[in-house]
Amino acid sequence: MQLSFYKYQGTGNDFVMVDNRHNLISKNNTKMIERLCDRKFGIGADGLILLENPQNSGEDFKMVYFNADGKESSMCGNGGRCIVAFANFLGIVKEKAAFSAIDGYHEATIENGQVSLKMTDVSKIEKNDSFLFLNTGSPHHVQFIQAVDALEIKKEGAAIRYSEKYNENGGTNVNFVEVEQEDYLKVRTYERGVEDETLSCGTGVTAVAIAAHLTGRVASKEVRLKTPGGELIVSFEQDGDSYNNIWLTGPAEQVFEGTITC
Repeated sequence: MQLSFYKYQGTGNDFVMVDNRHNLISKNNTKMIERLCDRKFGIGADGLILLENPQNSGEDFKMVYFNADGKESSMCGNGGRCIVAFANFLGIVKEKAAFSAIDGYHEATIENGQVSLKMTDVSKIEKNDSFLFLNTGSPHHVQFIQAVDALEIKKEGAAIRYSEKYNENGGTNVNFVEVEQEDYLKVRTYERGVEDETLSCGTGVTAVAIAAHLTGRVASKEVRLKTPGGELIVSFEQDGDSYNNIWLTGPAEQVFEGTITC
C-alpha cells in the first residue's frame, strides 16, 4: 500500500500526520505505526496522529494519537496543536476548531501560525516534598532543580518513569524544570512511549506551568516556557487547587509531505 503522509512539528515535537477519514490505517497495526515513526527505517517522528471523521455533533474531526512505540497513547498537547494546523491545511477548519481526543473535547484557534489549544481541566494535584504529580491529559511528574542543562535526562527520567511508584500504572512522563526568571521556566521532558527526551512536550509544559504556579514559583497566570525545541505559553485560571480554562499556545508547522510503501 502507498500511504500519503504529512510531517508536522511543534517546537521540535514531531509527528507523522495521516488523513484517515477513509480508514487507510488500522489502529491495531502497531508494528506498522512503530515502523513509520522509526527514524532509521521509517519516516521518523515522536508519534503518529490520525485525523478521523468526527463522532460527535459540533466537532470538526477526531484525533487519534500513537506514541513512537506504536501504541495508542494519552493526550499529546503539541500533537493536538499540530493536528489543528493539519486540519486547516486540509480545509476542514479555518480560524477555529473543535475536536475530540482520548481525553475528551478540545477547542483551538489559529492566528499567524500560532495554534492555541484548550487543555483539559486539572483538579487533582499530588504535592510532595521534591516533586508534584498531575494529569494534564497525560500523566506528568514535575521536579524543580538547578542547572537543568547539565542533567543526564535519559538516565534520570527513565529511573523515575520505571520506578515502583509509577510503573504499575503504566509509567509517567517526567519533567525537570529550572526557574530562569520571573514567570519564565526552562523545561526538559522525558516522554514515555518515546523512552527518551523530546525537544518539547505540550502536556508537559502545561503540567509544569500549573505546578510552578501552585507552589508559588511563578505569580502570573500566563507562563512562558523554554524547551530545547522552542518557546510555548500556558495560560490558565485558578479555583483553589483546581485549574481551568487552560490554554497551550505555540507554533505548529508542516515540514514536508510524501508517500511511503507500507
